[in-house]
Amino acid sequence: MEELYAVCRVSISPMRAEGRDQAEIVSQLLFGDAVTILEKTEKWWLVKNAYDGYEGWIDFRQVTLVSSLPVNEFMAPPAVNNTLVGPDGSKYYLAASSYLPGYVAGYCFVGAEKFKVEFEPVKAPQQAQNSDIERLALFFQNAPYLWGGRTLFGVDCSGFVQAVYKMAGIKLKRDASQQAEEGKTVDFLPAASCGDVAFFDNAEGRITHVGILLDNQHIIHSSGKVRIDPIDDQGIYNKELQKIHASIADH
Repeated sequence: MEELYAVCRVSISPMRAEGRDQAEIVSQLLFGDAVTILEKTEKWWLVKNAYDGYEGWIDFRQVTLVSSLPVNEFMAPPAVNNTLVGPDGSKYYLAASSYLPGYVAGYCFVGAEKFKVEFEPVKAPQQAQNSDIERLALFFQNAPYLWGGRTLFGVDCSGFVQAVYKMAGIKLKRDASQQAEEGKTVDFLPAASCGDVAFFDNAEGRITHVGILLDNQHIIHSSGKVRIDPIDDQGIYNKELQKIHASIADH
């Protein structure tokens, strides 16, 4: 059976656990994200994100069918004024890390539609420096927590980490438990440095939280909002809650 592909043509498209408007939002597609279509109903398509393999149901009106997966080399930078002009002259406002399919000479393309890019796109670096990761992480500071979110206007803990590393040229999976299976292990917190990722588990040993270390004493993570908190061998100390709200997982 021939595979079917589509590209997100709106700024943000919710990915839901089921094919209905009331279903839980498990993630989001951003403009330019490519997907493989797994199943179709009258209004909803079950899709797999080509970037990280994440699956969810989307409203088919928010994507455009394409004959093949697009080349995505350029993306929107960490800024709040990433504006596209569509074929009809209307404007789109893109979240940081949104792809610009087929970008060339100031234009990108979603199928046959041509969009004018009114900002300077960025190409993900091949090897990000720790200072780049810190800068990208701080862009999201104070963004509100949103389950399934991937943008400055709402982001969950793993969506935050994935977006930062995406802009740094490092591909990570979508969920914290999946991200914990990637990379190399740092055995002790004192040996960690800026740009390392810390994971946290619950009483059952299940990974439930993730953040980015700014050094071996501070972490930036999405909890209520994207915030910087102290961290030690016991976990993260939340000043507002006046307690340690997570324990460090042994990974």
